[in-house]
Amino acid sequence: MGSQEVTTASAWQGMNITVAGLGVSGISAARALAGLGASVTVVDGGDSPAHRERAVPLEQQGIAVRLADADTLPEGTDLVVTSPGWKPGSPLFEAAAEAGVDVVGDVEIAWRLRGHDGRKAAPWLAVTGTNGKTTTTRMLASILAAAGLRTAAVGNIGTPIVDVVLGLDEEYADLDVLAVELSSYQLHWAPSLRAHSAAVLNLAPDHLDWHGSMEAYAADKGRVYEGNQVACVYNVADKATEDLVRAADVEEGCRAVGFTLGTPGPSQLGVVDGILVDRAFVEDRHKQAQELAEIADVDPPAPHNIANALAAAALARAFGVPPKAVRDGLRAFRPDAHRIEHVADVDGVAWVDDSKATNTHAAEASLAAYESIVWIAGGLAKGATFDELVVRSAKRLRGVVLFGADRALIREALARHAPEVPVVELDRTDTGAMPAAVQEAARLARAGDTVLLAPACASMDMFANYNQRGDMFAEAVRELGAAGA
Repeated sequence: MGSQEVTTASAWQGMNITVAGLGVSGISAARALAGLGASVTVVDGGDSPAHRERAVPLEQQGIAVRLADADTLPEGTDLVVTSPGWKPGSPLFEAAAEAGVDVVGDVEIAWRLRGHDGRKAAPWLAVTGTNGKTTTTRMLASILAAAGLRTAAVGNIGTPIVDVVLGLDEEYADLDVLAVELSSYQLHWAPSLRAHSAAVLNLAPDHLDWHGSMEAYAADKGRVYEGNQVACVYNVADKATEDLVRAADVEEGCRAVGFTLGTPGPSQLGVVDGILVDRAFVEDRHKQAQELAEIADVDPPAPHNIANALAAAALARAFGVPPKAVRDGLRAFRPDAHRIEHVADVDGVAWVDDSKATNTHAAEASLAAYESIVWIAGGLAKGATFDELVVRSAKRLRGVVLFGADRALIREALARHAPEVPVVELDRTDTGAMPAAVQEAARLARAGDTVLLAPACASMDMFANYNQRGDMFAEAVRELGAAGA
């Protein structure tokens, strides 16, 4: 089966497909492929009650589920469909390689199925990067909707993209365009993807345990540009993203379009006197600039969020969206919880939840948005170092409160580069550390300061996920405000 062709339902009939992983994307792919007539086996290394419960509806659909063994390739497998978190070196994939069996992801399956059986194939506007993907993708969808287009924000954002492409839900039938968030994992397993236009927002070390090196991580991110038709959108402030554009093999006529927080040059979007302007999608890029929106239209107007808005605007403009829709879409957009979310003001101190800042790059962007900060940080470092983050942020720090398994790494970086900043270290890794951290931060803060939860670390040492971490922060802040009322 040609991997770059739109495939019909009949092409999948009788294929023996192994799906790796009993998660959301794995279940979605298994159901879709079985519905197209494939013989599907789902394999997963787990065998918990939750795994067995998820297996039941699949088995009722005639899908085989094999638990407690994710390493052995089922006999007769024609294709393996993986879930995003599975590493390339997994024994199952090594066995597939030895057997000459291709391994692809759910995004690849969705790409092959787009427009299948004569259905309308909606173009893809793709977004990737180390940080800001979800916000930018949702901003893009808001702008597209403001232009009167039927669209959806899909992919790594939570809605299984296979379900969307197949139109299994009436909400996703006959869409005009898709705003697609793609992780490096998904791009690794999507060799045929050819987007209408795509953006790489930024690049910083992340998930290196999965990719093996920064070079491999960047290469997987860069796949999003391959075969682009209209625009490859890059970050002027992050040369690595422009390098990926230069290395990409794109359709003839596809353009490189930059976004910058400064004054834009030709073929760029940027900011002039508080106005977001476009010098890329105008008749004369050397002499003209089109006003799109004001900084005040972006919520919140933090620098990294303005960059997200510019990237979203660039993709929308590449699709032909008029300037007014950019403004209206940005005004209508509301960010998700735990992304530089203003929780409360207590005694003249602003309390901000950026629990989603799970790595140093995201935390640095968050810290750059405020002038005088009491910083709450810590958790699982995932192999990160904190020296560069501390050096760049030290002048903004009123004080720091640390908790979590790898808090010592941040404390040591602060001692090396910001020894004058007061540091409170909580020797605990339980959820009760959050109320204690809020109390300590309140003690350090002064009127006019911002207390910022931007952990720069993953949450799983203390919390179920970053959402719970942010929720507990907000709850503790509200209790603080009630106590002072």
